[in-house]
Amino acid sequence: MVSISRRGLLAAGAALPLLGLKARAQAPGKVLRFALSSFPPSMQPWMHTGTAALTVKLLIFRGLTGFDEKGEVRPELAESWTQDGPTGWVFKLREATFHNGKPVTAEDVKWTLEQVAAPNSTAFMKAEFGGVDRIETPDPRTVRIVMKEPTVTLPIWLASPHMPIIAKDSIEGRAGLGIGAGPFTLKGQERGVSIEVAKFDKYYKPGLPKLAGVKLTAYADENLRVAALQAGDVDLIEYVPWQHMNAIEKDPRLSLVATDGPFMGLNFNGGSGPFKDVRLRQAVAHAVRREEIVQAAFFGRGSKLEGIPIAPGSPWFDEARSKYWAYDKDKAKKLMAEAGVANGFSCTLLSTAQYGMHKSTAEIVQAHLSEIGIEVKLNLPDWAGRVDAAGKGRYEFMVQGTTADNNDPDGLAPLIDGDLPPNMARSWQIPTPEMHMLFAKGRAEFDPAKRKAIYAELETVALKQAPLVGLAWRSQGYGMTKGVTGFKSYPGSTNFFSAYSMEETSLA
Repeated sequence: MVSISRRGLLAAGAALPLLGLKARAQAPGKVLRFALSSFPPSMQPWMHTGTAALTVKLLIFRGLTGFDEKGEVRPELAESWTQDGPTGWVFKLREATFHNGKPVTAEDVKWTLEQVAAPNSTAFMKAEFGGVDRIETPDPRTVRIVMKEPTVTLPIWLASPHMPIIAKDSIEGRAGLGIGAGPFTLKGQERGVSIEVAKFDKYYKPGLPKLAGVKLTAYADENLRVAALQAGDVDLIEYVPWQHMNAIEKDPRLSLVATDGPFMGLNFNGGSGPFKDVRLRQAVAHAVRREEIVQAAFFGRGSKLEGIPIAPGSPWFDEARSKYWAYDKDKAKKLMAEAGVANGFSCTLLSTAQYGMHKSTAEIVQAHLSEIGIEVKLNLPDWAGRVDAAGKGRYEFMVQGTTADNNDPDGLAPLIDGDLPPNMARSWQIPTPEMHMLFAKGRAEFDPAKRKAIYAELETVALKQAPLVGLAWRSQGYGMTKGVTGFKSYPGSTNFFSAYSMEETSLA
């Protein structure tokens, strides 16, 4: 077997379209070639390290629940669940097998939830599952989870790709991968280059997955990622660059599936630097002409986001609140004067050069803030460096490209609840006790009308405190050859979870 270096692989991907080579044929049921936007910094099951890592984890792991193509909760390892009293939930497990051949049992579920909620846990959803009072396992296929407070959102939390069920005691140390029960098993990887997974013959859904396997190769350069698709080197790519969407749509060999839902925004360091002052966060929010981000970063495939990311069309959406941070240069300068820096100040903006949308967004923010006297220096590491800096609070403010955890307002908590443990997905050291209380109140309320009133109040508080400043909704696209069928682009906030549909994906 001939080994190809990563540099050689990427160079070949760039050259093929220029040589006019035809796409190589791919037999049905064989290995699908997937181009990732980056190599996952970590595949530790309960951590959040970006969309590329999520894609891989959704191939090899499954949780008690999951999301369907409508963005709604569906059964996975749990075949059913029922509410049991004001704080209890009972989950009935289906017959399922881990990749090590052992059955998925209630004890594995109990162990998983305990690891996530442990005091030394670095899990993305540690705070949510810190609300568990006790876990009972009356038999191997029954789990009773009793929360400390009523929690209507528990089945939604369990559907998160950050909450897979892992075989008991199969993780050694914080960096361990663990053994899952997903549709594919990890076959091998070349660190920094590619990951291969193979069909798991004992997957609990008969007839799935349809593919024999998936080879995921990292194409950090977005233009090379598109070139690889056009050349026939890969079958499916994520993060289609917006400038290439038209070309893919017009190519008779290819197709594009895209949806709005992910967004761009700004996070701030509230522990040190100028943005401890909420007036300066608000000043920044009013100083950006968002339509320019939509055009420059997304080639018009998106829309302005002038508030907290609650999508138009959502039952929780309010038109007036959605325009709270409309562009107002005079208001921005007034806020700066009130904060004692009428003549401006200097600061550093963390972003990344690895994704064009992040870099373009940062450059526009930099240009617009210079108009009100804020001198911005850009820090543009690669994605792994950006993840590390964000997770450790090594920034003054930061470009954020993400989505809520789900389409319920509670899915915004990981992005704006500053009383949760530190994480790369939200601002650093900006306490939000009132918002934290309102999130708790909302997830404890089972009446839809009362929940709506709670979240309206919460949105108002979030706009005033500005732990997250929205900039732009963006269309998120996957490009693929016409031979790929069954892959779905998930709606709204679940778009990054589209790899759930890889179990149904096949090659014609």
